[in-house]
Amino acid sequence: MVLKHIQLIQLPRGVIDALAAGDLPGANRQSPLELTEHFSQDRQPLWRIRSAQLELNPGDAAWITRAIFDPELKRAVGLAGFHGPPDGEGTVEVGYSVDPAYRRRGYARAALEALLAVAAREPSIRTVRATISPDNAPSRRLVEQYGFVANGDQWDDEDGLEIIYEVPAGGS
Repeated sequence: MVLKHIQLIQLPRGVIDALAAGDLPGANRQSPLELTEHFSQDRQPLWRIRSAQLELNPGDAAWITRAIFDPELKRAVGLAGFHGPPDGEGTVEVGYSVDPAYRRRGYARAALEALLAVAAREPSIRTVRATISPDNAPSRRLVEQYGFVANGDQWDDEDGLEIIYEVPAGGS
């Protein structure tokens, strides 16, 4: 599969706040690109977390969820980013979701590669983590292709049981 050329576009604080409030039209009025229903359907809890996070730590904006933008299509096809800056042990957690209309076209792979490249360049990052539902076989296969190894599991109040995958930053 040919790797998609994408950009990860940071969303302004007002866009994140509007999405947290369930206001996709309001988010689109402030957004640098048109956001699809994928940004609002079942994602309000994510945006509420990110909005509250930015209220406490505005500097986290450079790390958190962005739009996956396909410059060829000139549209947002999903979202991806880190959950926040590296923790005290140098760990960041990645997250990504592709609009169902654009799945199986390489966007998740391209987003994961972009996030891994950021982690490899950032000296404060030692470990990249992904937490994935046991039922999400495509996502589990994807991270395993990049050297992620299962390292336990956890219960997430929003997502239920998740397998914790980790890989050294930079693949070392």
